[in-house]
Amino acid sequence: MIKIYLVDDHPFVLQGLKTFLSTNEEIDIIGEASNGKDALADIKEKNPEIAIVDLHLPDMTGVELTKKILMVNPSVQIIILSSFCEDDEIIAAIDAGALSYLMKDSQPQKLTEAIFAAKKREPILHPRIAKKLMKRVTKKKAVIEPLTSREKDVLLQLSKGKSNKAIGKALFISDKTVKTHISNILRKLDVKDRTQAAIKAIEENLIGR
Repeated sequence: MIKIYLVDDHPFVLQGLKTFLSTNEEIDIIGEASNGKDALADIKEKNPEIAIVDLHLPDMTGVELTKKILMVNPSVQIIILSSFCEDDEIIAAIDAGALSYLMKDSQPQKLTEAIFAAKKREPILHPRIAKKLMKRVTKKKAVIEPLTSREKDVLLQLSKGKSNKAIGKALFISDKTVKTHISNILRKLDVKDRTQAAIKAIEENLIGR
């Protein structure tokens, strides 16, 4: 049996979810709440495997609740079930640790599919949500300027852990020029420091593995 906890402030929605999910013999609804505070206390005590969470609750957002649930019980898999699909809310929910994001207009069996996928820690996204996430990733990649040949040379040396002085010596350029190249690299890769730049360079195969 998969232990499920429901969080929604609409009684009609809660009842509908219970009625539908109770028809599946492999699903056990162990609790429900209409607000974040009660849900958090109950989930901490009952330890469900999966929590199905509405995005808008009376006392906190589903994003806030997701963060708090995972702080007290990191093993709980969160499925967001919402009527809203604003870009910032979607990203915030995923960043907070939600595994799946479904819309309330999804087919009922899609929720069942998401529950069994969550059991295996596999995400399920509503098509509109998946499309928005893909657009965001594509847009983010599109704005990154390509590195020049010299910047790639500097990035390669940087990824080896060399200092600015050592990089300048290896490439026969001044320390000031090295600093300029590194500043441009950080901006183009949209990272904050040298370590993040080196990691991203390897992950995206910018300098070879």
